[in-house]
Amino acid sequence: MREAVRKSAALLRNSGALTLATVVTAGLGFGYWWLAARLFPPEAIGRAAALLSVMGLLGLLGDSGLGTLLVGEAARYRGRVAGLVSAATVVAMALAAALGMVFVVAEPLFGHASLIAGRHTMLLFIFGSALTAFTMVVSQALLGTLNGTARMLQQVVFSLLKLGMIGMAALAGASNEIAILMTWIAGAVVSWILVDLATHGGVRALLGRPDFALLHKLRHKVLDHYTLDIALQAPGLVVPFLVVVILTPTTNAAFAVVWMLIATAAAIPAVMATVLFPVVRASPKQSRHNFAVSLGVSLLFSTACAVFVLVYSREILAAFNPAYPDIAGSSLRFLGFSLLGSTLKFHACTLARLNDAMRRSSPWFLLGGILELCVAVAGAELGGLEGLVVGWTVVVSIEGACMVLYAGYVAYSGSASRPPSSGSQPTQPRSTLGSAPGKRMPPFDSPAPCEVPAGGIYITAKGTDA
Repeated sequence: MREAVRKSAALLRNSGALTLATVVTAGLGFGYWWLAARLFPPEAIGRAAALLSVMGLLGLLGDSGLGTLLVGEAARYRGRVAGLVSAATVVAMALAAALGMVFVVAEPLFGHASLIAGRHTMLLFIFGSALTAFTMVVSQALLGTLNGTARMLQQVVFSLLKLGMIGMAALAGASNEIAILMTWIAGAVVSWILVDLATHGGVRALLGRPDFALLHKLRHKVLDHYTLDIALQAPGLVVPFLVVVILTPTTNAAFAVVWMLIATAAAIPAVMATVLFPVVRASPKQSRHNFAVSLGVSLLFSTACAVFVLVYSREILAAFNPAYPDIAGSSLRFLGFSLLGSTLKFHACTLARLNDAMRRSSPWFLLGGILELCVAVAGAELGGLEGLVVGWTVVVSIEGACMVLYAGYVAYSGSASRPPSSGSQPTQPRSTLGSAPGKRMPPFDSPAPCEVPAGGIYITAKGTDA
């Protein structure tokens, strides 16, 4: 046991640091939604949760893989990093804002539940979508420049600010979703300002004159990572909106509580899978062992969370609002088991990125994401909230198992011996698993030897703001 821990020390140490930050921000996030559920009517909570989910989706679409690009390329272009980050930020915010306008126009076509009820909501929604894209890109840039502490600080400050603001909004007599959106947006803006001051201009140092020429040069490295990001994250952001459209905003208020719990718990296996990047780059010979440790620990954690939700789903709902158990009943009790499928998907994605198989794997991940949404919609139409939960859980679990088997096949088939070419040595395997130290390894094709950068935590996760 001691030897196994020693071998996985880097994985466990980095994962532990990120997990601690996730737990702190998640706890504050739960406090925010608990207070909101006590102070605002269920319909306002349901609408706000749906709008925030769509804002997250549009921010992700606006990010368009640029944040993931910055994690890998910021260190390679130190002299031009400010221009690269600024260009990526401008593109992401403009795209997210444009998509927000498209959603505002198209939203009445989605169903009877109108989420954009007036001009104020419309403006907040569009600005919030652009701000979400800004946060995603700049957060990744901080990580790419080995300033992960600033990113963690921003998450904590944001969580504290919005928690205080929701209380002040209720004291001022606010009772609709506009107030909730305003606390979210104002908290994000102020948190970035305070973090910049606390780091003596650390955020502003990343922003300069946009270098669109460099961004254009690197455009081909964006697409593969972007497709995987969309396939993994988009379905989870769409589901709360589907609950509002197919069922009711009030139902979504109860659903959002357990959904938030599951999303927060999913951040732990996501962190474990993400930290495999620098760990494998530093110790390729231990890659299979580290992968097994990460997957095993993540599955144990996910199983424990699933059992907890199964047993205490009604108590969780009642802790937020006494009316929520009557709204949802026991329909949400099986939702925790979707964590098992998500854990498998995270690790399958890691295998795909590490082995430069994003292009081969992306269509399958994308197809799986579409299937998740289709089954969720069919389940909601046929069986209401419980039908949606059961359909989602079953399809995510099956998809996760299939994806990890497929990604594992792609990874390990690359390690198979290949016939040597005439007059030369045998071709080196493409897979990074078990490869020799110092070799050039995906996902970012750096020509330098693959080492964990000192002085910071090197990750690709976008993080979660509960």
